[in-house]
Amino acid sequence: MRSTAALAAVTALGPPGRSLFGQTATAPATLPAASSAESLVKVLYESLKPEQRKEVCFPWDYTTPKQGLLRTRVENNWRITKPIIKSPFFTRDQQALIRAIFEGITNPAWHARFDKQLKDDVGGFGNRQSIAIFGEPGAGKSEFVLTSRHMTLRCDGDSAEHVAFGGPILYAHEGKGFYEKPDHPGNVFWFQAVEANKLFHALDARHQQKALVVKGMPSEELVGFRGKSGAFQGCPVAEFAPDQKSELRRILNLMLEPFRQSDQDEALKCLNAFGGLDQCHLAFYQEGDLGNDGIYDNWRIEGPAFVWYFRGRPHVHVWVNIADDPAVKLNAFQNSVM
Repeated sequence: MRSTAALAAVTALGPPGRSLFGQTATAPATLPAASSAESLVKVLYESLKPEQRKEVCFPWDYTTPKQGLLRTRVENNWRITKPIIKSPFFTRDQQALIRAIFEGITNPAWHARFDKQLKDDVGGFGNRQSIAIFGEPGAGKSEFVLTSRHMTLRCDGDSAEHVAFGGPILYAHEGKGFYEKPDHPGNVFWFQAVEANKLFHALDARHQQKALVVKGMPSEELVGFRGKSGAFQGCPVAEFAPDQKSELRRILNLMLEPFRQSDQDEALKCLNAFGGLDQCHLAFYQEGDLGNDGIYDNWRIEGPAFVWYFRGRPHVHVWVNIADDPAVKLNAFQNSVM
């Protein structure tokens, strides 16, 4: 018999819609309340039996020797806990709640594209994916973390201090093959790089020269903060013409678009705490330019406490780390093949 609380929580999100694990499911309508996903985390937490909590629930400050403060960890290919979402470990109600939480922290207009990414990369939502819950939802600080190959997303209800998105996140996609062609066919995130490259080619020669890093590029997981006195690669955004600054703001909004509005707002609030995009640099990397076509697959926006690193070779990985305090430490690991 279905749990009354779980069924009510999921039903409250909206009318029946697209499939969940290939079956008819409840899909959310608009999620105006910032607490919607957080309230579902509480329902999920309360539905877990003691033996389940032992596997996927941890104290707020839980650490491991290998992964450090676990709730802050970001990787490009991992499961934060062993139990797979689409498995007998979770009841169908719990699986539906996890899906609803995922939909609550992402933009409804992006659900189909995320589903394509997940189908391509892990065989669909719930396959080869895992979750963890830190703290006690509804009774203090708490955070929900969803992980898999090509995904690290969070739901924290502002419990994690100073950081946007609850901490660093990763989104990625292998479109039509591990080693994608220069135009990245079928990749749901590649359009972001296309728009950024349009801006690069709109810059004058002097600013293009500043923006283009001709030798080397940082390893993809290196998205820690350098602070106000940091040495940044690329061209200072402050030197851009007003229309070019407006275009970069538009591109940033495109990159924020896949996520819920409250997380978008928090990311911009953190960015503006250090002077906004005017305090950032925009860098494009000649290394890894697939096809040597001048459409740079790897590029980065970086400020004192803001890093958005788009790595497009051999396929797309995007690492995002945003805070209102550059003292926040990074806990990241990558195991990519270049």
